[in-house]
Amino acid sequence: MNDDLDNMKQLLQGGNAVLPSSVCLQLMDYRLAIRSNSARFLQCMQSYFSHVLVASSDDVRAEVIVIERDIVNPGVEFVDWKREPGKTGRKDAIYDFPAGRLVRKVRTGMLFLQSDHDLVVAGPCLEYDNQVINFINSQFLNWLQNDGYLLCHAAALSRNCHGLAIAGLSGGGKSTLMLNLMDDAATAFVSNDRLLVRRQGAATHAVGIPKLPRINPGTIVHNPRLFPLIDESSREQLLQLDKKELWKLEQKYDANINELYGPGRIRHETSLYKFLVLNWSHDTDKELQVNRVDLSQRPDLLSAIMKPSGPFYMDTAGVFNSDDEFPEASNYLAELVDVAVYEASGKVDFERLGTVCVNELLA
Repeated sequence: MNDDLDNMKQLLQGGNAVLPSSVCLQLMDYRLAIRSNSARFLQCMQSYFSHVLVASSDDVRAEVIVIERDIVNPGVEFVDWKREPGKTGRKDAIYDFPAGRLVRKVRTGMLFLQSDHDLVVAGPCLEYDNQVINFINSQFLNWLQNDGYLLCHAAALSRNCHGLAIAGLSGGGKSTLMLNLMDDAATAFVSNDRLLVRRQGAATHAVGIPKLPRINPGTIVHNPRLFPLIDESSREQLLQLDKKELWKLEQKYDANINELYGPGRIRHETSLYKFLVLNWSHDTDKELQVNRVDLSQRPDLLSAIMKPSGPFYMDTAGVFNSDDEFPEASNYLAELVDVAVYEASGKVDFERLGTVCVNELLA
């Protein structure tokens, strides 16, 4: 059975020799090495993950092999991975071996092989480096989930070790709000879209992953800190768009926290005290309200926080999950029992909500 995995690994590598150098990352006690046949790709990863780099490749828990090459036809019958409720379109397809999984990104054709022993990526990795970064971060996510942490669809900040998580529907503004709050020099970036939480005694520990915020033009054009991400003429054109049209525009930019806000502003661990769920709308004139809620009585808000593990999740026994497995609400309620949860409702008002966050939720 392992012969099939070995053959697939060889097919993906296509005879490309891996360079002797590597890029090593460390998050908490988890150390991971990235190796590739492309020196340029390793340089990109060294720059992207600069805040979690370590010099030594000793004691790595995982090694990700990244092969820069043309699209590969693996010659297997893939099955589409069913997307989460509310999301449309094909994204991932899988082929399961007895002891491993091959994942194909439908839009790009990128291939990812995952097993207990092998982590291999093949395809035009420089062009689709964001998908490779997500795969690398999936290894951190797996390790933390297998250590009892729950995965949340949330951004997070920390101010004087006082953590605030921000959740909301996709496009709800959590990244925009989070980056606005980063203007306070005492505030540190924890995570943009994936947050892991675990109750530890009377406290709740929250961990982010080393993934830079990927933001749309609607977030950039009104935040002077982010202006360097687009040229002035493009910004002027975007400002001519209707607010709703601008908000829905999907064109992703990486916001490098160290470059935009200065060094030392990333802290991937914090104690989590408060959780804000954005349940506001561009289609109402009702004034913004921020109220504390009982999460156990608000399944609609809890669903915005919970996040399925996805096709790359593998437990400690080497068993992969399926697309019909969803998180248990009771587990989240147990882990967040000591976290105060707030709902922002009414009209979208970043300025006013920012003031509430600074004066109350991050205080």
